[in-house]
This record gives sequence, C-alpha cells and structure tokens, in this order.
Amino acid sequence: MDEKGEDKGWFHLDVHPWVFFTSAGLIVLFVALTLIFGANVDDFFANLQSLIGTYAGWFFVWTMNIILVYVVSLLLGRFSGIRLGGAEAVPEFTTLGWFSMLFSAGMGIGLLFYGVAEPMFHFIASPLVEPGTAEAARVGMDLTFLHWGLHPWAIYAIVGLSLAFFAFNKGLPLSIRSVFYPLFGERIYGPIGNVIDIMATVATLFGVATSLGLGVQQVNAGLNHLFGVPQSITVQMILIACITAVATWSVVRGINSGIKLLSEINVYLAAGLMLFVLLLGPTLFIMKALMENIGFYLQNLPQLATWNETYEATDWQQAWTIFYWGWWISWSPFVGMFIARVSYGRTVGEFIKGVLLIPTFITFVWITVFGNSAINIEMFGAGDIAKAVQENVPVSLFKLLEHYPLQSVTSMLAIVVVVTFFVTSSDSGSLVIDIITAGGNPEPPLIQRIFWAVLEGLVAAVLLFGGGLVALQTAAITTGLPFSVILLGMCVALHKGLAEYKEGQGFELSIEGVRTREFKTRPTAKLPTFGRRRFW
Repeated sequence: MDEKGEDKGWFHLDVHPWVFFTSAGLIVLFVALTLIFGANVDDFFANLQSLIGTYAGWFFVWTMNIILVYVVSLLLGRFSGIRLGGAEAVPEFTTLGWFSMLFSAGMGIGLLFYGVAEPMFHFIASPLVEPGTAEAARVGMDLTFLHWGLHPWAIYAIVGLSLAFFAFNKGLPLSIRSVFYPLFGERIYGPIGNVIDIMATVATLFGVATSLGLGVQQVNAGLNHLFGVPQSITVQMILIACITAVATWSVVRGINSGIKLLSEINVYLAAGLMLFVLLLGPTLFIMKALMENIGFYLQNLPQLATWNETYEATDWQQAWTIFYWGWWISWSPFVGMFIARVSYGRTVGEFIKGVLLIPTFITFVWITVFGNSAINIEMFGAGDIAKAVQENVPVSLFKLLEHYPLQSVTSMLAIVVVVTFFVTSSDSGSLVIDIITAGGNPEPPLIQRIFWAVLEGLVAAVLLFGGGLVALQTAAITTGLPFSVILLGMCVALHKGLAEYKEGQGFELSIEGVRTREFKTRPTAKLPTFGRRRFW
C-alpha cells in the first residue's frame, strides 16, 4: 500500500536506493567471486579467519565485555522504568509470543548444532586442563556457557533496545542509523547513515547465512543417520532450496500467521525434545549439573570473559571464542531489530530481563540437558559420542539420541525442529534486512522480503560450496569486526538519548498514534524516512 492506501502490486518496490542497491551489489559480488575462484576460496577463508583472530581477537573480547557491563548497568540503573512507546504504551504481543519469537531468532539452529558437540569438544580437547577428566567436563561446560550465555544476549539487548527506543519514543525510522541521531544529528540522513545501514545489512545477511549453513548440514546429517541420504554439497544445496521455499511461504504469511506461529511451534517442539532427553536420560546427573554449571560459570566469568591466550600462545580462541563473538555481532542487527520490532510497550527493565536473563537461563538448561547427557555417556557409559563428534560435528545430536528409546522418532523430531528454526531465522532475517534497506519502513513490500530470503539461501549455499564450516565461521567473523565499532558507538548514543528523554530534554519528533496497541495501525507512512524512493 502507498500513502493513499492503494495497492501497488507485487512488483512495487519501496527502498532506500543507496542502501538497497549497494548492499545487494556487494553481496552478489561476493557470490560471483566465490563461484569464479572456487578452487582457491577454501584457503582464502582459512587464512582470513586466522588473520582476524590473531590481530583483532582482543578487540572482540573487549567489545563483548564492555557491552555486557553496560546492559547490566541499564537494568539496575535509573532508566529501567522508561517504557518503549511512552507511558501509556501496551505490548503488541503476549509474553509467550514475544519470548518465542526472540528466542527462535536469537539462538535456534546454533543450539541444536552445538548443544551436544561443543561441550564434548571441550571435554576431549580442553585448552585449559587435562582432557577427558572430571575437571575437563566442568571447564568444558564453563566455556560453552561463556559462548552461549550473557554475552550474546547482551549484544542483542543493546541493539534491540536502542532501535526500539529511538523508533517508539523518538519517532525515528526503525533503522540502525537512527540510533546515532544524538551523535551525528541530521548527518544520519547522508553518507554516514548510508554506510552504517549498509554495514548492518551485509553483517546481518552473512550472520544469518552462517546459521542457515550450519542448520542444513545438521539436517543432512540427520537424514543420513536415519535414511542413508549421502552427506554432500549437492544434497545440502537441494535442502537449502527446499527450506528457503518454506521460508518464503512464511514470509508471505506475515509476522502473526507466519513467523509468530512457527516460532511458537519451535518452542513447543524443542521443549518436548529437551524434556524427553531429560526424563529418559541421567536425570539426577543433569539436575545436579545444572546448579553446578551455573555456579562455576558465575564464579569464573570474569576470568574466562577476559582470557586472551596471551601467555599460552595458542590459537584455540580463533576457532571458538572469536568465531562466536563475530557470529553474535554479525547477528545483532538482525536479532536486535527483530526484537525491537516486536517489543513495543515493554519497559527498559522488562526488556532487558526478557532479552538478557530469561533466554540465558533457558539456554543454560538446554546446554546442560544435552551437553551433560553426552558427557555422562562418555564418562560412565558407552563412550562413543566423542569420536563421532570429532569425525562429523553435525551428527552429534543424532548420535546422542541413539542412546534413547524411539531414536527414529526423536531424530525425526530433531530434524523438524532444525528446519522450523531454519525457516524462522530466514524469514525473520529477510524482514529485518528489508526494513533497513527500505529506509526504516516497518511494513515494506512483500516482494523485497522474498528477494532477501532467496539471497540468504543463495549465500548459505555458496559459503558451503566455498569452504564448508571454515567459510561459515570466516563470514561471521569478517562481517562482525567492523560492526563491533558500530555497537560501541551505539552504547554512547543510547545513553545520551535515554538521559535526554529522562530529563525531558533533547530532540522530539512528532508522531501521531505511536501509543496505539497494534503496530500495523500506527501511521507508518508518517514515519520519518531517509530519502526513500519508489520504483515501479
């Protein structure tokens, strides 16, 4: 629909020309170069990952810790009572629906891929203690909790809160550049803002593509485990095409009947699978381990979070911690904007509790159930999971389920959960990218979201073709590095904006109807935009 409520049809575009075409051009150029130089791409990705890890790893570590400290200070500080959308704003979604969407977008595929594999890897190849011991099991869970705990959710929280505050309370478009209004003023409408949004778009697409690549590897491993389907690039390409088609269907359905529905299905199916493993596995061992894991994590967090391999002179962090930090940062525009889009009406304190604390605890429960179940089998049982993980990471979850009844049923359920997480990640990512490249329009034309959903699948396929897991990791780290600078600036801008709002000073942009309950009923055509042009 245009400003007059007229339907312009499927081929109507509503884009910011500089952001849309530059971002799309850079991504298509990457795809083309990867296909042209396919024989040499594998080594290139490996060398690039090593280079960034060696010379910029410390910067990733600093960035993640600074942002976590700042987010905690917001939760405990004087801004926690500010409501996103104004004092009378009412949340658009139920708490369950809200949480389901943010959790599906925030972790999804990654937890299924690494929930068993990572604790087992650290148990049998610990960088800090003797491998295969009880201490290695504790440290392995500590390291896994570090990578999946408070730090990534703090990154999502800072981006989501910044976007939601400046969109709902200040009336600025729902775009990354809007956050920097307190620092750059009207200059966000020019080249500075364009660069910020282009960086966010590219980082988002490659971050989502990394997760899609991991997800399709796991689906392929599950089908091989159950039905003997070969694990190959060809099969994975076919799977990407099929699942991207489902994601496109979800895009067409919209947020309420598409993303929201699938996100809630995700949560129920994943919870059912987790309860099955908990109740039919070493339940007492898991329940004891959960408390111990959280206790050790909190005790050792300062040490682990600031560890830089300075004195060990090793490169373990490059493949693990630095990859994760780059992955979470590259995901942050996507997850943060999606969380912002569905968080109207929440207070700052409620937002941070919902985005930082609750998902972290649920993540810890998931990792403990699956990771400690695998460790229990390795330490006290058959001891065959570690070897399987070393040989083929994506099969780790299915190897664990072999030790439970109804393994065919549960393995099939695991595949379904991976696919639904795949779909919600893809269509959520395409929605967010489309909002950014449409100049902050929260309801961009459908054809643009379909374009980005297809391009995400294409990039995931090309990354798998050009180097598999190493290529996926490198893409996340490479796009995350420049965006980490944006995140640090975002903390400064948000703090300034919150302080001005709290004191009743600073800029105010008029926006009629911002406090209505339904987001879609707000007059989005009146939202300030950044020189968007329409092409028919």
